[in-house]
Amino acid sequence: MTQSKRILISGASIAGPALAYWLHRYGFEVTIVERAPALRKGGYGVDIRGAAISVLERMGILDQVRAADTHMTGVYFVNNSGKIEGRLSEASIGNEHGMDIEIMRDDLGDILYNLTKDKANYIWGDSITAIQETEAGAEVRFAHSKPQIFDMVIGADGLHSNVRRLTFGEEAQFKRTLGCYIAIFTTDNYLNLDHNQQFYTIPGKTVGIYSARDNTEAKGLFIFKSGTLTYDRHDAEEQKKLVNSVFGNEMGWETQHLLHAMKDAPDFYFDEICQIQMPTWSKGRVTLVGDAAYCPSPLSGQGTSLALVGAYVLAGELKAAQGDYAKASALYEQEMRTFAEKNQKVGLFAAESMVENSHFKILLRNWMLRVPFLMTVMFKMVVKMIAKAAKGITLKEYD
Repeated sequence: MTQSKRILISGASIAGPALAYWLHRYGFEVTIVERAPALRKGGYGVDIRGAAISVLERMGILDQVRAADTHMTGVYFVNNSGKIEGRLSEASIGNEHGMDIEIMRDDLGDILYNLTKDKANYIWGDSITAIQETEAGAEVRFAHSKPQIFDMVIGADGLHSNVRRLTFGEEAQFKRTLGCYIAIFTTDNYLNLDHNQQFYTIPGKTVGIYSARDNTEAKGLFIFKSGTLTYDRHDAEEQKKLVNSVFGNEMGWETQHLLHAMKDAPDFYFDEICQIQMPTWSKGRVTLVGDAAYCPSPLSGQGTSLALVGAYVLAGELKAAQGDYAKASALYEQEMRTFAEKNQKVGLFAAESMVENSHFKILLRNWMLRVPFLMTVMFKMVVKMIAKAAKGITLKEYD
């Protein structure tokens, strides 16, 4: 059969289960280890577009994913009293009507888990502590489970990848900071938003809220520019205090209400806006996929699509190479490298435009959004850039 028959995937968010689906389909034996005790809940809306739509169709879940679309109608920019100063339609922020999908991250995670729960062996509440290559394969040690030998280990464990750290070294050498931080959490839809988003911007800071799950709840968020911050990545209370220190004196719009709601949010998420850029994604029997290898940043809207396409390509190349991990990893990088770089450029653009540096830039943006001709010209350029990046790969027919 295959040279690499037993494969371990670290991470059960998006890239991991998607990869497990394809590997199982091609006859591999798959195990997924996840640090969390169960599927992670919360998070933000994620976009699926371009080549990733074709991947979902080939997985047979496109209709199911499309049924969970958030059906957002656009974005409103408001001033400190809540008056609308500018508006973006969904189409103008990069979505092709009837084609692109926005879905809550945990909804997509549920779909992928249900698709693979009987196809892969899931190990919850555990993590990899060491990977040692031997003649027999990759000997993997876990925090809690017994050591096992696998033919290949794949890190699908996100921006702060444990597999990347163990194999390639510390995160700092691959991280490209974009100078921003983001906090997001679930709250009540107390503004009665109807499938839309509202943002309040002041220089260097953005406060926002958008409806979710057919308006039954909302997501609050804070984004701010900052130099590198030092904090415990696993201490949510410390992170909330950090956000409070940045926004606590800002009295405009709904800032104080959202800060209060953030205190008790059970699914609070906080992280730096950054990208992962690596000269290679593979080393021996270890390969990275998704954000672990080429995170484009949460603001890009391209991370989920990259994860789905990357999983499809990596599994396909392993099938084509009959499990020759060295050959498959090289071809996977060859297929994905330019595509990943194109989508990372979208992330750079998004970071620059999401948090304005000055009152003048905020006023200019709002003015342009009220001039139909200027808005049309400007956002046709944006849509073209995003669509080109999202379609920037020709998928092989591995079946």
